[in-house]
Amino acid sequence: MTEAQKPADLSAVIGELEKIVEEKPNNVMARHHLGLIYRQAGRIDEAIAQLEKAIELDNQSMESMINLGAIFFDRGDTDRALELNQQALAISPDMAEAHVNIGLIRQHRGEVDKAVACYSKAVQIDPKLITAWINLTSAYTMLEQDDKAVDAARQAVTLEPDSAMARNNLAVALYFKGDFAESQRNMEKAKELGYSVDPRFVEALKTKLA
Repeated sequence: MTEAQKPADLSAVIGELEKIVEEKPNNVMARHHLGLIYRQAGRIDEAIAQLEKAIELDNQSMESMINLGAIFFDRGDTDRALELNQQALAISPDMAEAHVNIGLIRQHRGEVDKAVACYSKAVQIDPKLITAWINLTSAYTMLEQDDKAVDAARQAVTLEPDSAMARNNLAVALYFKGDFAESQRNMEKAKELGYSVDPRFVEALKTKLA
């Protein structure tokens, strides 16, 4: 399922999955996917209900836990989001995505050192997980550990040279490290890739280069 799907396409898929769930109410995967599609369609309460039912039917359904946690995080319920990701980790301690999600929750709560530990664990498990490197860059920048922020950002850009967010994060990290020329090059690349660069950052960088 893609973000670009049209509402009409979603309605058709929802109809198909609802029929499967009606005929086979214990079908965990159908409920899981129906929950994902409901979320994509903006039917959040129904998405929660389906994902919770999937977990009730299969208490090892880690993907349902992760996706349900994302919904609660979006709603601002970080306690429930944390609980669900920890539940997934209890089943599979090497689930890198869950470590990233917990890191994001910790960072959101201002527990940046704990967030760094979570992201670091994630990249140890999966060195190619770009979201972990991107978030690690942000956390190191918040901690004013500029060399580490630049290193993490470079890892992200190496993995995905055309990631607009990775380019922007590298530009910011380089700015704080004092490398304004390279910061500008990466900022321009981020803009070229479609990233909406903060105008305040653009002005700050312009001042440094003047």
